[in-house]
Amino acid sequence: MTVRIAIHHALFAVAILALAGCKKSSGKGGPPPGFATQVVAVKAVREAVSEQLRVIGTVLANETVDLQAEADGRVTAIHFEEGQRVEAGQLLVELDSTEVEARITEAEASARWAQSKWERANGLLQNKTMSQQEADEAKAQLDMASARVAQMNKHLRDMKIKAPFGGVIGARQISPGQVISRMNPGRGLQTIATINDVDPVKVEGNVPERFLALATVGAKIQLTIAAFPNEKFEGVLYFVAPQIDPVNRTAVVKAKVANTDLRLKPGMFASADLSLRVKDDAIVIPEAALMPRGDTFAVIIVAADMTAEMRPVKPGIRMTGRVEIVEGVKEGELVVVEGWQKTRPGGKVTLAPADKSAPYTAAAK
Repeated sequence: MTVRIAIHHALFAVAILALAGCKKSSGKGGPPPGFATQVVAVKAVREAVSEQLRVIGTVLANETVDLQAEADGRVTAIHFEEGQRVEAGQLLVELDSTEVEARITEAEASARWAQSKWERANGLLQNKTMSQQEADEAKAQLDMASARVAQMNKHLRDMKIKAPFGGVIGARQISPGQVISRMNPGRGLQTIATINDVDPVKVEGNVPERFLALATVGAKIQLTIAAFPNEKFEGVLYFVAPQIDPVNRTAVVKAKVANTDLRLKPGMFASADLSLRVKDDAIVIPEAALMPRGDTFAVIIVAADMTAEMRPVKPGIRMTGRVEIVEGVKEGELVVVEGWQKTRPGGKVTLAPADKSAPYTAAAK
């Protein structure tokens, strides 16, 4: 009887020590041995990636000009409507040319008289009955008369104002019957209207100096416009400034964007994503899987035996919610995106239902 009681006391003491050992081991940052931690994990995938730089810019017309008269005169006809699309060389405005035409008639008559006088002088010079000086004077009078005719014809052409290039014409600032002058006192050149070539449009922004080596001519951009928040407009970088602004340490870059439907207007605020580097074949995981460790990073891999494996990794290009892994992860390996704080190397894990990892999978697609 005494021996049986002693055995019971010994077994009870062993049980107490075992429980104490379990509590001590569970206080080391991880579940007790044999306990599986539920985690959300997704597969590392192989895909094309690109490094994006967000550039804030402004939409500009491809070409723009303030249409101005090269001659003074009264407006007799206007051949355009505000907002109309016009072609290069299209007649837009006519000025009264009555006086100019009269001066042309006078100049042509003077030119004919000078031509006749020169012909007579040239004949007399051949017969040596006129001096060389007199003949030269006759020739000079002919040249001046011919120049006067050419000048007046140019003046006549200036009375018809045409589009210098194709585009969209803006608000009209003249009216029929108005006398316009090349110079308005106190205001300078008088503007008839503004023509903008807006297909394509230009987008201008500034790239920080540290990214300048990656911003190359031919790089693609995706443009977001506040007026069309759910759309993306694609363009190509065609200009990188050869100098850096010494104040803000940025360089001007310009891109061209197709605008066949003319929805993009000069002056619009633009947010452009510039593709700096592109890789066709990269291993990508959700950014949430990265564990910072000072200046380095690691991830938790779910091994084939459903244990947690901590592995150092080298991140590469970062995208919205995703990151390229240059070293440390292979295609198809399961990386933990939620719950890695509760795991310990070598500890058992179990996978959460598929709907938990669905948002990360959708983001990758």
